[in-house]
Amino acid sequence: MKVMRHLFTPEGDADLIWVVARQPLLAFDFDGTLAPIVARPSQARVPVTTLRRLHRLAQQLPLAVISGRTVADLRRRLGFEPAHIVGNHGAEDPQQGQRPEWQAALDGVRDRLRSVAAELQRAGVSVEDKGASLALHYRLAADHGAAVELIDRVLEPIDPGLHVFGGKMVTNIVSAAADDKAVALRRLAQRADARAVLYLGDDVNDESVFAAREPTWLTVRVGAEHHESAARYFISGPSEVSRLLDRILQLIDSPAEPA
Repeated sequence: MKVMRHLFTPEGDADLIWVVARQPLLAFDFDGTLAPIVARPSQARVPVTTLRRLHRLAQQLPLAVISGRTVADLRRRLGFEPAHIVGNHGAEDPQQGQRPEWQAALDGVRDRLRSVAAELQRAGVSVEDKGASLALHYRLAADHGAAVELIDRVLEPIDPGLHVFGGKMVTNIVSAAADDKAVALRRLAQRADARAVLYLGDDVNDESVFAAREPTWLTVRVGAEHHESAARYFISGPSEVSRLLDRILQLIDSPAEPA
């Protein structure tokens, strides 16, 4: 895995110019990318200044949000309608229809979690059932290590038909057959007939996109603390997202010659 470079460098800007010149699909994760991470997921909000920039961009380029949240939850938080919204880590695409078998694959885990609900609650673990995925949040736990140990114990043995992966103070569970973000993004790029893609994400589930990137994809990890990633570039955090959006708007208004 190569060490990432900062996007705001001459090399990064040259790649950005190249991508924007090709009328790309602009795709973003939500939590930790567009919206800063907060203690309670229900309180996450995209800064108004970022929303204004996204709304302007959505009027000029195809724009997508691909998140672990549900599509309904994302729509409530965005305040505008991007061309594409995909939820549940790639498994919920309104234009693809429902896949009941992906939800049914989680029924065994649901039963297991219900049987230890009181123990999870005492440990500060909250269970979020999003239909096509489950999220076990432990950010508010008094002892994060103990919470993780409890989650691991409850989930063992892991059904081979499930995919369990971590995140920022959360353990996620989806059907192993479900589409991930990389599959979803490739489908959206084809749907938008996009000649290039710019993707921003900050978490474990975004690595599937970074690892699957194609030559015409510019991938950016949000967060300087992750220096090893399959993403090509990084920016320091959500605070730099607005700077990137401004640069894209500038390039649209005054196109530069792609290198």
